[in-house]
Amino acid sequence: MTPVVMLHGIGADGRLWRPQRAPFAACGYEAIPLDFPGYGARPPVDALDFETMAADVEAAIGARSLRRPVLLGHSMGGMVAQTLLRRRPDAYAAAILCATSPAFGNPSGEFQREFVAARLKPLEEGRTLADIAPETLAALTGPGGTPFRDLAIEALGATPQATFRAAVRALVTFDERANLGAIGVPVLCLAGEADTNAPAPMMQRMAGKIPGAAYVCLPNTGHLPNIEAPDAFDAAVLDFLDRHLKGPR
Repeated sequence: MTPVVMLHGIGADGRLWRPQRAPFAACGYEAIPLDFPGYGARPPVDALDFETMAADVEAAIGARSLRRPVLLGHSMGGMVAQTLLRRRPDAYAAAILCATSPAFGNPSGEFQREFVAARLKPLEEGRTLADIAPETLAALTGPGGTPFRDLAIEALGATPQATFRAAVRALVTFDERANLGAIGVPVLCLAGEADTNAPAPMMQRMAGKIPGAAYVCLPNTGHLPNIEAPDAFDAAVLDFLDRHLKGPR
């Protein structure tokens, strides 16, 4: 089976790809969800950066002897996928960049400072990630919510606070805009119509800067399309992969 390395976002870990495992396997794709440093069963970390996360993924791919896997990155994971595509441009068969962006701008800018402060404010007030998980999920999802609400709340609540703080601070340093035009593998930019974190128009512009990239926008879907509309998400990703790796379905 073709390996699909799945890279999670800031408020989850590899378990959030659970809905994709069986449908992908049925179509000949092996779902391989990874946990970034500090996530899942890995020890909490106090600092993160994109080069370190990319190197960690490369080590995991090497340890599994995967040859030219597909990258599937959501949000922060989509940023790591872009970093991987720059570091080793010929090492991957294709990439799906989901609910992500090519840059966060100037890390010392006002927007970035406000972003970090807003994301960390509940923790500074003494609340835990488990405390804020339901309201966070409600803010991230579109009008239809998600059939995997409990899974998402469980994943966010299990994220160590130190790791979450480190990831928030890492986000505002991200900028891979200069490499978009150099990406040479098939790319799908997949957006949610109701996503306010990675707005669909921005992702469409991003797709336009990647040679030959496809763009799909899922209706009534927010920032977590793989658990909000798993059937539509899976169909979009699998159709894209079949078209580029197997030929027409």
